[in-house]
Formats: sequence, structure tokens, C-alpha cells
Amino acid sequence: MQEEYREEPRGGRGDRASFLLSTPLIVWTLLFVGATIVYILVLSFLKRDPDGFGVTGEFTLENYARLLDANYAKVFWNTIVLGFKTTILCVLLGYPFGYFMGRASKKWRTILMLLVIVPFWTNALIRVYGWRILLVGNGPINSVLMALGLIEKPLKLLNTSGAMLLGMVYALLPFMILPTYTSVEKMDWSLVDAGRDMGAHPFKVFLTVTLPLTAPGLLTGCVLVFVPSLALFFMADLLGGPSDLVIGNLVNDQLLKSRDWPFAAALSVVLLAITCLIMAVYRRLGGKSSDMAMF
Repeated sequence: MQEEYREEPRGGRGDRASFLLSTPLIVWTLLFVGATIVYILVLSFLKRDPDGFGVTGEFTLENYARLLDANYAKVFWNTIVLGFKTTILCVLLGYPFGYFMGRASKKWRTILMLLVIVPFWTNALIRVYGWRILLVGNGPINSVLMALGLIEKPLKLLNTSGAMLLGMVYALLPFMILPTYTSVEKMDWSLVDAGRDMGAHPFKVFLTVTLPLTAPGLLTGCVLVFVPSLALFFMADLLGGPSDLVIGNLVNDQLLKSRDWPFAAALSVVLLAITCLIMAVYRRLGGKSSDMAMF
């Protein structure tokens, strides 16, 4: 007698085991991410205590109305512009580096990878202070230029917009190189060879084959560079000038100097909203969360 086939019910022990294994991550996310975001959101609608200690329980929209002030709007605009400049420079420098690293031999690929990753083993503040030493008036750069007779007096390199942009690119460049390298390494190079065999110019092959195939890595790199560039406030403190403020500086000043926690929370909510908007655009353009999870 033929045995009757019975389909195994879905779910069961496997689903319960998966849920139990993911429970610590869910609890961690709810406590240290979800609860924090809710707290900041609620805090942004409260009034500051007149004595400067904490907040009152009174609901208000004043904190968000203050964001319409021209001075704050200018800081937001400068932050966005700085983010775009940083991203463009990282693309121009990081994409070719990641491309050639992906095409290099295994030996050179390992060496290049170490050159990219090793700086991460050093604290970011220490690396930025290293740039301060290089850019200061009597530092190595000015000393070499004066020794060569190229300049007569030291150039003002530190505490300028250029120095801040340099620091931003230096700090965020690896986040452009690594996604590009990953895309190049996984690319099907037989398609490039096919384009060349058909007589296409190498530049045309790059535009029509290589660039589209590596676009996901390039897009991921742009997001990984642009989003952090909005909040690296210590770059402005250590390398930038008085006018080189970013949103992160406003949040830091409101928290530690002005003690205006509700306004700092409102600034943080707006920064979070900008980040969510960027992520939505990223997903709309075809980006995947798994691509960013690797970095």
C-alpha cells in the first residue's frame, strides 16, 4: 500500500529556535536603539527648564520653530555642501583605488588592503591631531616649502575650510574604497572581455559594462561617506575655522555649553530624518541593506 505523502507543517521547532536565538538582539535593539530614539523624539517637544537644569513637562513646537532661523539654516546648508564635497572627492580618489585594488594580484591586494585598514586601528582623534601637526604654521609642510624657496612666509593651512575638508576625506575615504573593491572583485570580467572582443573602445566598455556592474558598491560608498560627514563635529573643532560648523557642532554645543537639551534633541531628530531620507533614496536606487551591513 502506497504511503500517503504528508507535507511537513511550516514553522514549528525551527521557527521557535530562530526566534529564541534572535531574542537578545531584538531586546538589545529595542532598549538601546528604539528607546533612545523615542526618548530623543519626546525630549524635542519639551521646554527647557528656565534655570537651565533639565526640562519641564510642557509641550511645545518652539524647538523646531527655532530651526527656521537663518543662522541655523546656514549651518544645515554648509553641512550638506560639505557632505557633497567630501563624497565627490572620495569618489574621485576612492573609486580608482578600489578598482585597481580589485584588479591587483593577490600579493599586492593584501598589501593595499592593509594600507586601507591599518589606520582604523588607530584612534581617529590621534590621526586628526597628526594632521594638525603637519598643517600648523611651523609644521613640516610649511618648513619644506620654505626650505625649497617656494614660499617666503608660512601659509595658513590649519583652521581653514580646506583643512577640514582634507580631514573629512582622509577619515572617510576607506568607506568608499572597500565597497568599490568588493564590487570589482565580484564582477564578471568575461563581460568586459566580450565588449573588447566586439571592438568597443576601453572607455566605452568602462561606461557601459564596468561602471554599471560596480554601481552598487559605488552607491554604498557614497552613502557610507555622506551620512557620517554630517556629524563629524570634531573635524570642525580641530581642523576647521570659526565658520566651519556642522550640525554635529550645534548638537554638541547645545548639550554641553548651552545646556538646552530639547533644542539639541530637535537638531538630532532633524539629522536622523535626513539620514532616513538618504537611506530611502539609497533603497529606491537599488541599494540593499546587506551591502551596507558588510561595512
